Amino acid sequence: MQYYDSATVLYLDGKFIKAPEAKTSLYSQSLHYGYAVFEGIRAYNTHNGTRIFKAKEHYERLKRSAELMHIPFPYDINDLIKQTYKLLEKNKLKDAYIRPLVYCAPNMTLSPATEVSIMICAWEWGAYLGTQLQKVCISSYQRPNPKSTHVEAKASGHYINSILATTEAKGKGFDEAILLDMNNNIAEAPGANIFIEKNGKLYTPPLGNILAGITRATVIRLCKTLDIECIEKHLSADDLKNADSAFFCGTAAEVIGIASVDEAVFPAIWTETLGATIQRTYKALVLEKQNYEVII
Repeated sequence: MQYYDSATVLYLDGKFIKAPEAKTSLYSQSLHYGYAVFEGIRAYNTHNGTRIFKAKEHYERLKRSAELMHIPFPYDINDLIKQTYKLLEKNKLKDAYIRPLVYCAPNMTLSPATEVSIMICAWEWGAYLGTQLQKVCISSYQRPNPKSTHVEAKASGHYINSILATTEAKGKGFDEAILLDMNNNIAEAPGANIFIEKNGKLYTPPLGNILAGITRATVIRLCKTLDIECIEKHLSADDLKNADSAFFCGTAAEVIGIASVDEAVFPAIWTETLGATIQRTYKALVLEKQNYEVII
């Protein structure tokens, strides 16, 4: 996929420049050690104009990720939101995926960063996992142990784990993977959180060993709005395989149903599941087709 062309503009350290003209150091800690933090954000073309969904929450998480990883964050969140809207306007984007990245200056040591840069880019991107129900497998790779790193930080280096799990899954003929945590509980997909449906209730892994997804939090709030019981608890692989249905959620993936896990095919018809209800409601929310702003 081509993410930019000669006319594409990005935001870099307070300036808007053409993407092909952007430069960075080959001696950056971020390049050598994966020492950077980022966000994935979406903008939608609503009847109220282009709206960035949960912009403040995403930039607050970016700041929190930087703090956890001892990366300086000398930026004002409200200004970053303002500059992001300008970026969309300059690139004539109404529906877009937005990627802010805070990366570190040249440093070949393993000491904390003292100087950083911020880059924000955007491009048109459909749902990350597509629109078809996903055929997934339990990965042989585990989610990183929370005692080894801050798993709640959206840090660049963490996604090596995600690349390995997705590559393994696709090599076996699956669409995506599901990672377990160090206690063999269901954690998440390489780039999305997971919910399962059983006997009219939704279940999702608790925080602690997973990324605190902004879409995950939105889904939980939608459940309250829709009077759907949603329980956060540890889930085994057997719990997942014996579920009635399941779905992934994330900013890039949005809400996408799962057809099967390994050899287990979910018995429920997707369009009749709680996940499908959440999928429709989430789409209405981000497109501002209904006024959920009071409760979300």
